[in-house]
Amino acid sequence: MTVPADTGALPIVTAVRNHADIPAAPRIVVKVGSSSVTGDHVAQIDSLVDALVAAREGGAEVILVSSGAIATAIPYLGLDVRLRDAGDLATQQAAAAVGQNVLMWRYQTSLDRYRVVAGQVLLTAGDLELPATRANARRAMERLLGLGVLPIVNENDTVATQEIRFGDNDRLAALVAVLVGADVLILLSDVDALYTRPPSEPGAERIDRVAHDDDLPGITFGGIGSAGVGTGGAGTKVAAAKYANSFGVPTLLADTAKVADALAGKVLGTWFDAAPQG
Repeated sequence: MTVPADTGALPIVTAVRNHADIPAAPRIVVKVGSSSVTGDHVAQIDSLVDALVAAREGGAEVILVSSGAIATAIPYLGLDVRLRDAGDLATQQAAAAVGQNVLMWRYQTSLDRYRVVAGQVLLTAGDLELPATRANARRAMERLLGLGVLPIVNENDTVATQEIRFGDNDRLAALVAVLVGADVLILLSDVDALYTRPPSEPGAERIDRVAHDDDLPGITFGGIGSAGVGTGGAGTKVAAAKYANSFGVPTLLADTAKVADALAGKVLGTWFDAAPQG
């Protein structure tokens, strides 16, 4: 994961040191994967929104990074579930255009219960590599937060090429967290924590906490989520957490079904300590 040395990010001075500090965090970035909000798990959008709104009502500014556009479009377009493996970029881009519309409609419909407005922010890796567009993205999200809007960020798959793609929204979430000076990053998944090997394999041991200087030697990372529609596995989440940590943003890897508990400060998932700053 690389960005220019000058990230153009806001200074990060966070008092979030563990789970219990999350409810008092001023600014939180939450990332959710495709497998958690599409297909058989689309109903989780309501519980996710419930938790995000509760955090907002507790005084936090919240930014959601959500995957799911292409996966959302698949049943509408009669496409194969493994569309991302097909190598047909044009079809992926078309699916993203359809899926973004439906995905945002689902989020807004759920948010309507609380009279909260969502704001869509679509980015490519190229956008965050250029000072001007990076500054514009940060300014737009700051203004959305100031207006009481819930920014929902996703990769702009409709225009992205292989050269300017993030490839997974874990990376995007980490970049956004650093860009906006988030106090904590929460990566949601359909797996409840990081394990020493895929949790379905014998001998897998849960990892509760990762120090900022722990490179996790000997860990075997699994693949994508159980629904088969995501692009990021445990490895991408660890890389994203480590990137955020290096800029002073602590990160929690947790089960999407436990998002309310995570935001309430309960001890769960895997905690990645932020590196000391200054």
